[in-house]
Amino acid sequence: MMLYLRMFLTMAVSLYTSRIILNTLGIEDFGIYNVVGGFVTMFAFLNSSMASATQRFLSFEIGRKDSVKLGNVFSMSVNIHFIIAFVILIFAETVGLWFLNTQLTLPPDRMVAAQWVYQFSILALMVNMVSVPYNAIIIAHERMNVFAWVSIAEVSLKLLIVFMLQWFGFDKLKLYAILIFAVTLIIRMVYGVYCNKNFKESKFRFFWDKPLFNTLMSYAGWNLWGNAASVIMDQGLNILLNIFFGPVINAARAIAFQVKSAVQQFVGNFQMAINPQIIKSYASEDLKYMHQLIFQGAKYSFFLLFIMSLPIFIEAEIILRLWLKTVPEYTVIFTRLVIINILIDSISGPLMTAAQASGKIKQYQSVVGLLLVLNLPISYLFLKMDYSPEVTLYVGISLSIIALYARLKIISPLVNLSISEYLNNVVLRIIPVVFIAFISPTLVYISLEENFIRLLLTGITSIASVLMTIYYIGLSKIEQQFMNRKVKQLFNKIKSR
Repeated sequence: MMLYLRMFLTMAVSLYTSRIILNTLGIEDFGIYNVVGGFVTMFAFLNSSMASATQRFLSFEIGRKDSVKLGNVFSMSVNIHFIIAFVILIFAETVGLWFLNTQLTLPPDRMVAAQWVYQFSILALMVNMVSVPYNAIIIAHERMNVFAWVSIAEVSLKLLIVFMLQWFGFDKLKLYAILIFAVTLIIRMVYGVYCNKNFKESKFRFFWDKPLFNTLMSYAGWNLWGNAASVIMDQGLNILLNIFFGPVINAARAIAFQVKSAVQQFVGNFQMAINPQIIKSYASEDLKYMHQLIFQGAKYSFFLLFIMSLPIFIEAEIILRLWLKTVPEYTVIFTRLVIINILIDSISGPLMTAAQASGKIKQYQSVVGLLLVLNLPISYLFLKMDYSPEVTLYVGISLSIIALYARLKIISPLVNLSISEYLNNVVLRIIPVVFIAFISPTLVYISLEENFIRLLLTGITSIASVLMTIYYIGLSKIEQQFMNRKVKQLFNKIKSR
């Protein structure tokens, strides 16, 4: 619940600030910031692989109740993250800087500003890297309230940045990059102080254990490929679109992906809360409970996302216009296709966590990573044949469906998961909900002229239709009975007051 409180506040602020920043920076500078900042995040794939390993091993040791090993894992993780940060810094200031100056399509008169964005984005990335173990230990201990409150503080500071851009006459693109770095530094210091005061194992000491190092790095090594593939699929396509179409298309894609980020928080918060339980249940060898978490986690993740995304999908054009006023070309189609993609990916989240819990990720990362990275060469071929930019998202949707099937086939023997049970409990519950829930709001959409009344009616009809369809079709009888009990308890509490 704390995570959802965080989500509503951060989503509201993020949507507001995105509109103001787009209007303040202008479409071109907004596109420059996103393509350059996005390019920097490509270097984070080394860090992301280790972050997954850190999260997994910390949760695993908590599940085994081994406090000594837990402290060792934390200290070793901090050491490794410092090493990775140094390696990425060297790579970013050599190969990365060359690519920025020679390969990206940027206006010549904004190259200096782009350099500022690049350098401060690197600094922010370095701060985030060395802070990963501290974030991981908070999530592993399931202190979601702390994570929520600090995130609310972070988004509040970013809201302040929006107003600060109006106060100073300094180049707004440069100032924005500086202020984002400052917020990153403040928030990471807050996480560090909290962990040192509340978790004994987070008191860093220089510790080096070669077998543990090899274990962590072996696990991270296979994660490296999976994370690299994900970065290539995301930021690689951003760069590809920049090369073919310029920064205006990057602005359209950035807006669509901000909608994705906002909507995805509905499922991200739920999965963040359930992931440690999946890993701990595997560590304690309670596979029955683990399977239940996987089925329900996948299904509820999709439903939570679908509730929010259906009205946005149908009324994307008017929502974007009301939000942004100036809507870059291709933003509407990008937004709709991104929503389809994240709905497909949402049911893969618990499967990914199950693979991480097993520790046997070599085949999983190899196959799924290969499928994801294929997005870049396939999209390149279509763009060379003069297809429009949204073809990159059609390719991504197709590969996401194939990747879901691959995950099931690979993970099934690792955790003794029945594919038929997964299909019956998740996929066959989801499909009829989607088709039936679409009917009512679609009828409203095609029957009325575009205006605010239609938007309001479409939103209300969408949410009501999804909720009713989920209850009667998406939930099992046991889940319906559980829901009925909770609703009755809620009404009884209200009456007693």
